[in-house]
Formats: sequence, structure tokens, C-alpha cells
Amino acid sequence: MVYVLVSSSSVLTVFYLLVLEQILQGFYGLWQGLQWLKMARRRLSAGSGLYAPRVALICPVKGMEEDLETNLLSLTHFDYPQYEIFFAIATAEDPAYRVLERVASASKRPVHIIRAGRAVDCSDKVHNLTAAVGHVDQQFDVLVFADSDGRPPRRWLTRLVAPLADDKVGAATTFRWLFPKRRGFWSALAAAWSASTATYLGEHKHNFCWGGGTAIKRRRFDDLRILNSWQGAASDDYALTRAIQNNGLPIVFAPECLVPSSCTFGIRTFLEFTNRQLVITRIYAPRLWFTALVGHLFYCAAILTGIASGVTSSMVGLPSIQFLVLSLIPPMFASVRGILRLIAVLELLPDRREPLLNEGWVWVLLAPLVPFVYVYNSLAAVFTRKITWRGIRYELISPFRTRIIAR
Repeated sequence: MVYVLVSSSSVLTVFYLLVLEQILQGFYGLWQGLQWLKMARRRLSAGSGLYAPRVALICPVKGMEEDLETNLLSLTHFDYPQYEIFFAIATAEDPAYRVLERVASASKRPVHIIRAGRAVDCSDKVHNLTAAVGHVDQQFDVLVFADSDGRPPRRWLTRLVAPLADDKVGAATTFRWLFPKRRGFWSALAAAWSASTATYLGEHKHNFCWGGGTAIKRRRFDDLRILNSWQGAASDDYALTRAIQNNGLPIVFAPECLVPSSCTFGIRTFLEFTNRQLVITRIYAPRLWFTALVGHLFYCAAILTGIASGVTSSMVGLPSIQFLVLSLIPPMFASVRGILRLIAVLELLPDRREPLLNEGWVWVLLAPLVPFVYVYNSLAAVFTRKITWRGIRYELISPFRTRIIAR
């Protein structure tokens, strides 16, 4: 009995400290959420200005995926005066190649299809991007990178390029906003998981480039020797980020350019997707990976120790309901932060208002589960450097060396 009481006292002390930290962190998180909402509204009202350089829009493609043709066609319909599209694919044997041909024939914009060949010592995506950049001549002032699984709105390109009017800007970037394609727990959880990353980006110096939506001046791209940074890399965006940050240049986040992207996940593909992101982050941005791990660990520990405190108190006949109530505080803060995200995105993506409202519970009720997933992903990244990406198995030996294990 004495042992139980001593153990209970120790657990209680840890629990109260963790809850106090989570309350303080929760209020800070709410303040950040309000600041993010204000930033989004400010960016929306700012307008895009008159800056309209000649743009090469580069999109790597690999394999068939849901809505591929519709997604790629959306890249041909931007309300931007002068741009050309460069699709990069490994070989004509890829089933997606026929889709590219149809998109090219239907497009009113010039479309170039680049056959890059097979990658040897980097990821397929990096290899395709490198080949595409090699086909972009010097008449283009800006390079814009997009992904094949998103569907940006018509205003997207104009707004993403606009921050580059300031020559001090290293790059402009945005992020995905996942919509569950079909009703299902894992697709919904993936959408909530991704949303928390989107709102990490903001008006600060810790932004990173996202490969599905980044604009950079061609001159800057060449001066920073990005092609050299991509040699041996698995992650195009983290390699680009490192080169920009190492030169002390800011990366501007454009929330008004969020890219709607449908998703369908089962448990296996969900864990493959989320674990891959954290493995890549641990290799390319270990400080960011560690910060995320510690922050989410405190959240999970507060809830779990609250449950443990309730159980041990019940064992010795003491009241336990207060521990359950206190354990609900961190999830409540997470849900309120989810509401703030949803309010902001309703304004940022007005064309998606109906699905956002219909699926609003995803970003609110599942937000409290996201830190538990992040802890699992972060710990999984400790024990492996291997990822599966578009059907290819890679080993990330270092930020500058990637080994292809199996195709």
C-alpha cells in the first residue's frame, strides 16, 4: 500500500507539471492560431500586384493516380498572362504518359513533356525535376514547381509568383490542404495530420519550401546552385530549403495559395505516408524533427499520465474524476485550434466551402489525435532511413546520398 501511495504521488506531481505546461502551451497555440487567421486575411486582402514575369511551371509525374487528368488540366487554366508547362516523367512506358499527351493536346498553353529516364542515385522526383529544369531556357524569369496530386484554383499562379517582386525574397511557397476523397477514418486522420503542418508555416524565418507549390526566380535558382544541391537527394523541397536558408534568404509563405488535394488512405498507406514525411524530416531537418517530437511528447504524456493518475487514485479509493477533467484540457485546446484553422481555410478556399463545412469535423474532432500520430512517426524515424515513395523503395543514407533499393 505504501508503494502504491508513493508511486501515485510521483505520478501526480508529473501530471500536474505536464498539465500546467500544456495549459500555457495551449494558450500560446491559440494565440498562434489567431495570428495565422489574421495573416491569412491580410494576405487575401493585399492583392497580387502587377508583377507578372515569364514562368516555367514544372510538374513531375509518376504513375496513375485518382483524378490525375483533372489535376493536370487545372495547371493549364491559370489566369496568368505568360507561362508554359513542363511535365517531367521517367519514360513513355509509364501509364501516365498517355494522360500527359491528352492534357497537352487539350491545353491552350504550351506544354512540354520531358522524358527524364530512370533515376540512379536520387529519388525519381528529383531526377525528373532536374531533367525538366535542363529543358527550361533562359527566357523564363521564374520557375514554379507543382505536384500532380493537387488541383490549384485559377488565381493560384498569380498569387504564388507575386512575393518574388521583392528581390530580397529567396522563394515563395505554400502547402497542401487534404480533403478525404471517401468517408473513412484513415483518410480523415491524414487530412487532420496534414493541416497541422500547413499552419506551422507563417510569417517567420522557419518556413520551408514545399515541392507541390514553390516559386523561385531562375536567376536565384542558378546562383544558389540548386541543381548541385539536388544531386544524390531524395527530397527536392528540403534540399531547396537548405540552399536558400544557408544564404540567409527568406522564404515567404503564401496561405492564399493553399492547394486542395483529395486523399484516400487505408491504415497501411496512411502510416507509409506519414512515416515517410518524418523520416525525410529527420534526415534533412533534424532540429525540426526533434522539436516536433518533444512538443508532441509533452502533449501525449499529459493525457496518459492523467489516465494513470485516475487509475491509481481509484485503486486506493481516492476521487479520480478531476484527473479525467484535467486530461481533457490539451485535447480541447487542440480542437479549438482546429476550429481556427477551419475558419481560415474557409476564407482561403472559398470554392471549397461546401466540402469544408461538410467535413469540418475532420479538422476539429481529429485534431487531438494528431500529436499521438506524430510521436509514432517521429519514433519510427529513429529506427529506419528507408521509405517507399510512388512504388520505389529508397534508403536515405544522408541528405546528399540516396540509394534505390527496389523499383
